[in-house]
Amino acid sequence: MAPSLETLEAVEDVLANPLEEKPSLVAPEPEHCPGPESEQAGKADSCAGCPNQQICASATPKGPDPDIRIITERLENVKHKILILSGKGGVGKSTLTAQLAQAFATNPDSTVGVMDTDICGPSIPKMLGVETETIHTSSSGWSPVWAMDNLGVMSIQFMLPNRDDAIIWRGPKKNGLIKQFLKDVDWGHLDFLLVDTPPGTSDEHLSVNTFLKESKIEGAVVVTTPQEVSLLDVRKEIDFCKKAGIRILGLVENMSMFVCGHCQFESQIFKATTGGGKGLAEEMGIPFLGSVPLDPRLGMACDYGESFFDSFPDSPACKALKGVVRRLVGEIGLDPKVVLPEE
Repeated sequence: MAPSLETLEAVEDVLANPLEEKPSLVAPEPEHCPGPESEQAGKADSCAGCPNQQICASATPKGPDPDIRIITERLENVKHKILILSGKGGVGKSTLTAQLAQAFATNPDSTVGVMDTDICGPSIPKMLGVETETIHTSSSGWSPVWAMDNLGVMSIQFMLPNRDDAIIWRGPKKNGLIKQFLKDVDWGHLDFLLVDTPPGTSDEHLSVNTFLKESKIEGAVVVTTPQEVSLLDVRKEIDFCKKAGIRILGLVENMSMFVCGHCQFESQIFKATTGGGKGLAEEMGIPFLGSVPLDPRLGMACDYGESFFDSFPDSPACKALKGVVRRLVGEIGLDPKVVLPEE
């Protein structure tokens, strides 16, 4: 018989209490047990005589996280909070986050923030040209690093003594830093806060969803590449969003093709064998925001921390990215012509 994955905790419990680790009990929970996470754990009448009484009474934390209210108050002037997700690594999720931020910031009337929660691989500062900056503190909290007059960034990269230092942290420490990014950073008035997340559906995703739940997440943009190997993991990310109650604003197919910069000939580097991103969006019943072609100049712009929109405004990739932004803005319920005016 083939082995199966044993489900130790219900999905609902993990989503409701993602930051809490259940105590190790020495006996089964009795019939009228209030639950190890309850504020009455170890104190209720039904706890008397239970072998777990001392374990439950000493287990922490219990009850709602008091910092959730502080985070909600801190972000009350942030209008739209958007997660950038992908179950798959290497699909250009951080690149897309940086390009979306720069696209929003091309409108001088919009103020944009980017929060880099990819703790072990923080690449957003490099892409936005602020890799060597450091965080400053004031009486109002940590100040974001401003890549442009209307584009602020927060990342662990700004806190590293050396740019190549590895961040070797367990889950609780990652969760604590994400909480600080939300609770202690003076984001001020923002029209858009883009949250770049690492691949997967684990610690960082659960933390962001929990901390932002009360202050309302606008939704998530899911990123994929055309091949089935990528779509396989992205399906899991979409399932995570549905179970966590996160609205999916749309799916973007990155690296959909290669457009030659000289002759404009299109080549499919990653051939879609099962319909690609558009087929997956139709299959899952979510909006398709568009396809973005491969362009070596986009990678070069990220390496040098330059705005791709300023350097190559007429490139197919730039036009495709602007199309993605306009459709995304439409899903949010805003007027695309106001957020990203036509040239």
